[in-house]
Amino acid sequence: MGPLALTLICVLWLISLGNWPLWSQLARLPEVSGLRGVLFGAAFAVIIGAGLMLLLALLTWRWTLKPALTVCLLAAASGAYFMHAYGVVIDRTMMVNVLQTDSREARELMNGRMLLTVLLLGVLPAVWLWRQPVVWPRAKRLVWHNLAQMVGAVVVAVATLLLVFQDFSSVMRNHTQMRYLINPLNGFYALALVAVRPADRGAGPVLPLAEDARLTPPRAGDKPPLALFVVGETARADHIGLNGYARPTTPQLAGEDVASLRNAWSCGTNTATSVPCMFSALGREAFDQRKSNSEGLVDALQRAGLAVLWIDNQAGGCKGVCTRVPTVDAKTLHDSAWCDASGECLDEVMLQGLDARIAALPAERRARGVVVFMHQMGSHGPAYYKRSPPALKAFTPECTTSALQQCAREQIVNAYDNTLRYTDHFLAASINWLKRQGGHAPLLVYLSDHGESLGENNVYLHGLPYRFAPDAQKHVPWITWLSPQFQQQSGITTACLRAKADEPVSHDNYFHSVLGLLGVQTSVYQPALDIHASCRAS
Repeated sequence: MGPLALTLICVLWLISLGNWPLWSQLARLPEVSGLRGVLFGAAFAVIIGAGLMLLLALLTWRWTLKPALTVCLLAAASGAYFMHAYGVVIDRTMMVNVLQTDSREARELMNGRMLLTVLLLGVLPAVWLWRQPVVWPRAKRLVWHNLAQMVGAVVVAVATLLLVFQDFSSVMRNHTQMRYLINPLNGFYALALVAVRPADRGAGPVLPLAEDARLTPPRAGDKPPLALFVVGETARADHIGLNGYARPTTPQLAGEDVASLRNAWSCGTNTATSVPCMFSALGREAFDQRKSNSEGLVDALQRAGLAVLWIDNQAGGCKGVCTRVPTVDAKTLHDSAWCDASGECLDEVMLQGLDARIAALPAERRARGVVVFMHQMGSHGPAYYKRSPPALKAFTPECTTSALQQCAREQIVNAYDNTLRYTDHFLAASINWLKRQGGHAPLLVYLSDHGESLGENNVYLHGLPYRFAPDAQKHVPWITWLSPQFQQQSGITTACLRAKADEPVSHDNYFHSVLGLLGVQTSVYQPALDIHASCRAS
């Protein structure tokens, strides 16, 4: 067959089986139901097919056509699986997550259903493709054929769009997520956005921040602070027992003198966005529109003269926020008591040897105060069952596979809630460690980077675009423990924070609240965003 016929056959495969998550979602929309919906779906398929034909016309050459079609088939197969299985969409943010996924995370996402889907929708069609002989026209004739294919694709797409423009504009406006289900064009577009607009704006130098940072002079008798800031992973606020959840997911914290802010919201739905954003001084909207990177909270604290240490137990790392301070990667500790053969460790590994690591920091900085950031593995999915030890699995039976769609929702929730139960244990152990540290005024702040969907409306995991992500992916726990010594010195009391439990707060407050909590003075600090400011004044 000729190259046009081969391309058409593959495109028909892509717009039909390769886009089944799109057609499944489209069938649920009430505004395009019945015969009108069928006609709209057919027109939508023609538009997608024309888009693919236009793209492939640029690659219809003897040595590029089959590789290009193979990439399309494999990308569509994997994209269709993840969109259908977890209810995710493929946008720029999700593409960043894919590019930053390490081998351990990738292994957890692989399962029999995924391999079968990719085999049937991608590998077997690709094998068929490579077995087909192609009759190639002469070079000059092929150029004209490709130009005709491009023009024809544009004409067909525009004409079809005009026929259904009213329905098309309504669906795209009211159901924005649909555009991210157009497979595999959505993935290619997202990848192009990442290339044009790098996730870390890393092309230029990192701009300095808070160069005037200094500590408030201590009063006579004050002890230097010892602060643990725990960066949670994938914890959702409505599953926290302290926040009124029916299950006892935080029994140990309930016995401590803590304050839980029940109305806290993240600035992203994935770690790659949320962690750099929450450590930035910009706030969510300004952070998303920034032209270049600047230093963040960790740098400001170090510049003020504090001893700063970052300990990471997250596979994705600190996303650049800890680059300029002493760091410890839990994967390198090889502690058999807390780590398995694959190198994954339970979060308590971060407490092991902590005294020695702090003692290794510069003495003159330690005399002013010590700040330790701990980045959890927390509730990272989809293999929730791996994130808690057997002794703390209070809710059974668990889902014991990463293919969440194979489990009853109750089993998924059980496994997830057990991760929160372990986080509760880890935070309580951290508080107990702080209580044993003489000569300091200890405190602990726990804040998660984002939440998690657990099958509500057939959506799992996280990472949906912020504007239409469910609250489960954005509503996060924020828990604070202040020692009596710290409350006395700072004037900030746990009782005052508890009185703010239902006030809306977000990651936008984190940078300024931490500066205020530790008495760091700088022109970058905004008192209006410091949740502790009014407590200090009282």
